[in-house]
Amino acid sequence: MKNDLQRSYLENGYLTGHQVLDKNELALARRSFTDFENEFGKEFTQYSLHNVHLQHKWVMDLASHPQVLSTITAALGPNVILLDSRFICKYPASDVPHKDDVAPYVAWHQDIRYWGFEGGAVASVWLALDDVDRDNGVLQVIPGSHKSGLLEHGIAGLPGNMLTANQEIPRHLVDAEKAVECPLGAGEMSVHDGLTVHYSEPNMSDRRRCGFVIRYIPTTAYPVEDPDRPRSFPATVLIAGEDKFAHFKDHSPSFFVKTC
Repeated sequence: MKNDLQRSYLENGYLTGHQVLDKNELALARRSFTDFENEFGKEFTQYSLHNVHLQHKWVMDLASHPQVLSTITAALGPNVILLDSRFICKYPASDVPHKDDVAPYVAWHQDIRYWGFEGGAVASVWLALDDVDRDNGVLQVIPGSHKSGLLEHGIAGLPGNMLTANQEIPRHLVDAEKAVECPLGAGEMSVHDGLTVHYSEPNMSDRRRCGFVIRYIPTTAYPVEDPDRPRSFPATVLIAGEDKFAHFKDHSPSFFVKTC
């Protein structure tokens, strides 16, 4: 099974439709996220819940879920660091006022462009707390695009891009006709390589589209000094296996017990 997953991941640069959470786990995650919404407000929770796996056990439990790690270790090998996490919610326009009434979207990009490390791949998980489909802004990927290396990124031309650095791959470099949608049921996940070109449109439905994004790297990866990628890594956790390199500090919270 792991070999099949690895072959598919290496060939296409993504996997999708993998079941992770059972009914009870999903209900707990959704209730807990609602608590965040009530505490912080939807304008904040749509993109600003960053690296809260260090403070909240239920979030760390998602990031270290056995079904997630089984797929990640198949893709990256047995020794893996959790690099970063973030909840991303696209709310219906009626729920959250948007700047200049522009619905948020995510421009075509590669995750690794601004991550500030080398020596290993990054695998990005999208763990769906809600059903995700074309109407509410499904993830779209270009299969095999990870084989083309790092592409040019510029500044997005359209307002509403949710990416922090407002980056975008110029449209002439994106073979958008080959894009594949990755619809998910709540509790399922997709995973894509850091070089896989991907994008998602605005949520034009009357339903929330919330997901937990988790980034993982092999322990062989190391930070690099690059003025174009000025990053710090305050939330890294050795999530699986052992780390013989110690390129990143292990910030494991006291409530986390590594199981693999």
